[in-house]
Amino acid sequence: MSELEDRIHTVEGENHLHLAESEDHLHSGEAENRINVIDDRVRPAVDIVSLYPRDMNIYGDTGNVLVVAKRLWLYGYQPVVHYVNQGDAWPEHVDIILGGGGQDSGQKKIQDDLMARAPQLRQMADEGVPMLVICGLYQLFGNFFRTIDGDEIPGIGIFDAETLGKTARLIGNLVASSDYGTLVGYENHSGQTFLHGQTKALGRVTSGEGNNAEDETEGAQKNNVIGTYMHGSVLPKNPKLADFLVMKAVEHRYGSFTNLADSSMQAELEKLDECARQASQVAQHRPR
Repeated sequence: MSELEDRIHTVEGENHLHLAESEDHLHSGEAENRINVIDDRVRPAVDIVSLYPRDMNIYGDTGNVLVVAKRLWLYGYQPVVHYVNQGDAWPEHVDIILGGGGQDSGQKKIQDDLMARAPQLRQMADEGVPMLVICGLYQLFGNFFRTIDGDEIPGIGIFDAETLGKTARLIGNLVASSDYGTLVGYENHSGQTFLHGQTKALGRVTSGEGNNAEDETEGAQKNNVIGTYMHGSVLPKNPKLADFLVMKAVEHRYGSFTNLADSSMQAELEKLDECARQASQVAQHRPR
């Protein structure tokens, strides 16, 4: 990620980052279709929201933001990352939302702000905006999370799911088969999630526990919204899942996805995919 991190710079006075070496911006007439010239390439912008990174960001979940930004860059697009915490203004443009896990205390800190944003998030989910939410935020994208102490934290109901606090923690390497290939990650949660109605599981557990200790499901998907218990972070080892999110983000902004990578960028993508394949093979054979 060194190239990515070298290219990111903070835009002074704002809570977002541009992946750029230049601050030159060209507009194609409409702000939502703005394009940028960076390293002598015309790069269409794609806006990423990192949701609640202050309180919902454990076990390396920020790595998912870096992976999406990196792959967008290598496909020829300019990622613009907005960090949105409680009380922060919502960006004018949002093409993808990424949120991490957190403890019960973190969930309580974001609860009021999340509920205030709920109608907008539900509308965006219905419109096909891709989202990835991990562990604690995944739980709050369901109907509710009832803690082991009996406290009930309401969710925003994007997934028809409920989470119940249990005494036993589900900890260890997690492997699941899915539409995005074999997914690998690491789980650590005491809340157990149960899906209802038309909510589709992200995958079927082949090693580990996943959503709960009963039904061998892992995660959830509705439209282009994905929830999972996989930390690690999840996207570096699962590039097919990352590319699904990247392509849906570009489609949301521009109507279709076009691979704008040159030969060197494509070669780097292939190198990253091969590293991910090897890492996945190791992870699949680790003890629980």
